[in-house]
Amino acid sequence: MPTDPMQSNSQTQAKNCNRPLNGITVVSCEQAVAAPFASRQLADLGARVIKIERPGEGDFARGYDDTVRGMSSHFVWLNRGKESLSADLKDSSDIHLVKRIIQQADVFIQNLAPGAIERLGLDMREMRAKNSKLITVSISGYGSEGPYRNAKAYDALIQAETGLMSVTGTEDHPSKTGISTADISAGMYAYTGVLSALYNRTKTGEGEHIEVSLFDSLIEWMGYPLYFSRYSEARPARAGASHAAIAPYGLFATGDETEFMLAIQNDREWHSFASHVLEMPDLATDPRYAKAKDRFKNRRALEETILKAFRPLTGVVVEKRLQQARIAHSQQRDMTDVWNHPQLVERDRWQTIQTPAGPIEAVVPPVIFDSFAYPMGPIPSAGEHTDQIRAEFGEQSS
Repeated sequence: MPTDPMQSNSQTQAKNCNRPLNGITVVSCEQAVAAPFASRQLADLGARVIKIERPGEGDFARGYDDTVRGMSSHFVWLNRGKESLSADLKDSSDIHLVKRIIQQADVFIQNLAPGAIERLGLDMREMRAKNSKLITVSISGYGSEGPYRNAKAYDALIQAETGLMSVTGTEDHPSKTGISTADISAGMYAYTGVLSALYNRTKTGEGEHIEVSLFDSLIEWMGYPLYFSRYSEARPARAGASHAAIAPYGLFATGDETEFMLAIQNDREWHSFASHVLEMPDLATDPRYAKAKDRFKNRRALEETILKAFRPLTGVVVEKRLQQARIAHSQQRDMTDVWNHPQLVERDRWQTIQTPAGPIEAVVPPVIFDSFAYPMGPIPSAGEHTDQIRAEFGEQSS
C-alpha cells in the first residue's frame, strides 16, 4: 500500500520535535577530539552547540589533514551540526561576549590546557555562580589534581601511561591502537555525564560541575588487564590478532588473500571446523588437537595445517563452509570494504550531510530511537556563525 506523503511528512516533523535535547544550548571551548566528540553527540540529540574557535585557523583539528575534499577527516567526523563562533579569548570584548552566551546556556564544556580557562577569565565556578542551572564540564589529560596534573596528554601518551600499549600488539612490538582510544573514552564519559546532569537538574533545579580525564577514562577501560595483572602478578600476553590461551584464534588467509578471523572457543566447534571446514575429520580427534589445552600447546603446527588447507580455496568457498558449519568468524576488511559493508548499506546507515566543500556521506549514530531522527547537521566553516551569534547576544560585529 502506498505511503501517504502528508502522513509521512507529519511523522518526520514529529520526530524532529521529539529530539530529547531540543532547547538545550551547549557552549564548548574545544579542540582536537575529546570535547568535540562529546558535544557532537549532544548536537545529534538536538542540542544547539556553539563551538568557540580561535580567529583564522579555528580548531587546530581542522588542519590535521585535507583528505575529505580539502577538509580534515577528524574535523568532519567530530563537528557536524554545530555553530562556529570566532572569538579571541585573549580579547576582553570577546571574553565578555562568551560570558554572556554562557550565562544563557545549559552546558559549558572545555578541554583547554590545565588552568587555561581560569586564566582567560572563564572560571567555571564563577560561571555557575551567575547561572545556577549551568552544567560545566572540564576535560583534561590527568585531572585537576595530582602529580601529573600539568603533564602533556596526547592520546598516544595516555595509551602508554595507562598500560594499553603493554597489552596491545605482539610480544616483540607493543603498539598503540589505530584510533584515538583515550580521547574517545573521555568524550563518551563527558557526554554521558552531561546527560546524567541534565536529568538530575530536572529534580534539583541546579546544575553541577563534571570533571573527566583521559587518564581516568582509559584506566576504567583497562579493567580486565589491570585486575588480571594485579592478582596473577603477570600481564596478559600481547598476542596480536591471536589469543593468549585459545587456538585456533586469529587471522587465516585463503588462496585469493581473503583473510578470516577465526575464534574456535570449544571442542564442539573444533570438531565441526575440522570435519566440515577443513574437511579433515581425522584431525578432530588427533591427540595433538583434541582438547583445547592441546590445541594451544601445538598451535604453531595447527596454524600451519589450517593455512595449508585454506591455500587452494577461495574466500567464497571458505565463507560458505564456515557458515554451514556454524563457526564464529568474520572477515578482515580494510576501510574501503567497511565503507561499503552490506550491513551498513542495507540498513541505510550512511546519510548525506552538507559541508563547506559540498555534500559528503556520514554514518548515523549507533543508538537507534523510534521517537526521533538525528538531525545530521552540516559541518561549519571556521567562524561561519560569528555575525549571527554576536548580533543575538548583544554585540554587533565589527
